[in-house]
Amino acid sequence: MGTRGRAGRSAVPPFSRAGGGRPERYHRAEPRGPRRRNGHPGDAACPVRSERGPAGICLYGDQLYRVMQHDSELPGSIHPLLAGRFSPYRFDPSAAVDDHCLGLLLEAARWAPSAGNSQPWGFFTSRPGEPEHERVVRHLAPSSARWATDAGLLVVTSARRHVDGTELLYSEFADYDLGQAIAHMTVQAEAMGLASHQFRAFDLEGLTEELRPNPGWAIISMIALGKAAGELPGTRDRRSVADLLSAPWAR
Repeated sequence: MGTRGRAGRSAVPPFSRAGGGRPERYHRAEPRGPRRRNGHPGDAACPVRSERGPAGICLYGDQLYRVMQHDSELPGSIHPLLAGRFSPYRFDPSAAVDDHCLGLLLEAARWAPSAGNSQPWGFFTSRPGEPEHERVVRHLAPSSARWATDAGLLVVTSARRHVDGTELLYSEFADYDLGQAIAHMTVQAEAMGLASHQFRAFDLEGLTEELRPNPGWAIISMIALGKAAGELPGTRDRRSVADLLSAPWAR
């Protein structure tokens, strides 16, 4: 992929406080924490364990995720982190996401691919008990507030679409590349025993006014991450592979 009108990367952060500078919970996916061989983040504080148990049960950390094998196209050959992923509507409010685990999630996002290595993603993180958490949850829609408030971590995602306050594109693939960074983050979360639920049920205008993204940056979505609570879903409906290949094209 190429980029159009991108004036090169810079260290302009997504969010600023009224008094200037970065808010405490601003992150542009900067590296944190120790690294394992081959450049992959890891530490005993967030153990990564993936093994196939009996009756299609996969174990990640201290949680159990049932591999969804109701479909006629069984996902048994794909990685269990992908096969067992689901978006919970209940989170355990007692399960915290500590600084180290937060650092690993951001590190995973940091290593996502992007057009021209533009890396047009940024994040604002908040956890229960932090002042930033109330700044975020007050803008949740009623439908998401019922479950997202209990998550151990809320992440506001942003994309750098334009260069500063101009109409010049920083990257025409900014939203696409942000999606890749989020996918990396959510797979890392699964590997650490955390579930994630991405959503857009919030007051975008109000949250934008609250967090005041820097010129050129736009808030796109939010992610709730934490320990899933309640019953696991019995099914996950997906279109067939044949439909993926045929639906977009006139033949």
